[in-house]
Amino acid sequence: MQYILKAPDNLKTDVKLPASKSIGNRALVINALAGGTTMPENLSDCDDTAVMLRALRDMPYEIDIKAAGTAMRFMTAYLAATPGEHVITGTERMRHRPIAVLVDALRSLGAHIDYIGEEGYPPLRIEGRQLYGRQLDIPGNVSSQYISALLMIAPTLKSDLELHLTGEIFSRPYIDLTLWMMKEYGAVAEWKDIDTIYVKAQPYVSRPYYIENDWSASSYWYEMMAMSGGEFDEVVLEGLTDGSKQGDSMSRYIFSLLGVKTSFEPSSLPGMQRVRLRNKGHCVPRLEYDFVNAPDLAQTFVVTCLALNVPFVFSGLKTLKIKETDRIEALKTEARKLGYVLHDVDNSQLIWDGERCEPMPDAAIDTYEDHRMALAFAPLAFVMPEIRINNPHVVTKSYPHYWTDMLSAGFEITEV
Repeated sequence: MQYILKAPDNLKTDVKLPASKSIGNRALVINALAGGTTMPENLSDCDDTAVMLRALRDMPYEIDIKAAGTAMRFMTAYLAATPGEHVITGTERMRHRPIAVLVDALRSLGAHIDYIGEEGYPPLRIEGRQLYGRQLDIPGNVSSQYISALLMIAPTLKSDLELHLTGEIFSRPYIDLTLWMMKEYGAVAEWKDIDTIYVKAQPYVSRPYYIENDWSASSYWYEMMAMSGGEFDEVVLEGLTDGSKQGDSMSRYIFSLLGVKTSFEPSSLPGMQRVRLRNKGHCVPRLEYDFVNAPDLAQTFVVTCLALNVPFVFSGLKTLKIKETDRIEALKTEARKLGYVLHDVDNSQLIWDGERCEPMPDAAIDTYEDHRMALAFAPLAFVMPEIRINNPHVVTKSYPHYWTDMLSAGFEITEV
């Protein structure tokens, strides 16, 4: 399937964003570990949250988490610390995403985990049991989801956990989000030093919980606002907060450099705010940024800068190689189709110095089973006569009603 998108002349819309899957998936695991009898409110209807819900509700012997990397990491730790025997597996791509760092760490706490296929990769056979806390070293430059998975089960351990993160620490805001949510559920969990986290072996306390909407999803509306350029254009996003713990909330600061103004207003949702976006009409001539704390925003800003003709140097992208696809190669390939030549350095930097090539006629963006490729490239309809997106259904992983929201905003979407 392919969508052909054409943008409206003006951008003026109210958007109800999906709930944060980062918060929702953490809330589901912590709520289950706390023995919660009521579900967290405002759960996302995205694929990643749906597989977590099914797994925790049904607990079948074989748990297929499909393409949900978060679910694979979080459920591996949860199953290791919960009585019962299970096999956890996923898509072909998931079976080639490394998990040895997490498995080794869990085994050092007493977990019984076997690889069914290739060593170091899913699927896994897990026999859940009581685990023991200890002092544990783990690389800080791996996926923060490994670290969050260990932290969330820590209050259920037989003894305290002291987690020492070695080397450079990637995606620290996601670790901070996990610690904050754990404390919301009564855990004693804190940074003991700049690279060391302490968690007390003290049970969680069950409580009602309302989930904030997704700042990652908001970034695509910021992107549209940056590209639309209309003096009277306006987007209103519901259910976010100025003091959000979501790491991707930093996108509003970067977008201020690309011409988008953010203002916060009261909302009828509990504890939430409305966000109003407008275009200020000017942006920086060049952008350098280290995405080590927010790698999922890289695609959004690569595409935005290309559209605005803003050369860039983006670093801190090492983890993009092991995401839903190799996002560095995917960005280089798809940008070239549209006439932009990107360069990468050491698999951790993407650079565009303004170099162009001949664009492919009627080029269609391949999405590589990666939701963020579709989400990030679609707004280019504002600066091109049309943009074609292959396999657009991939957005259901995080933002199922994205295309419906774009239709409501006045986009013309044709299916071919």
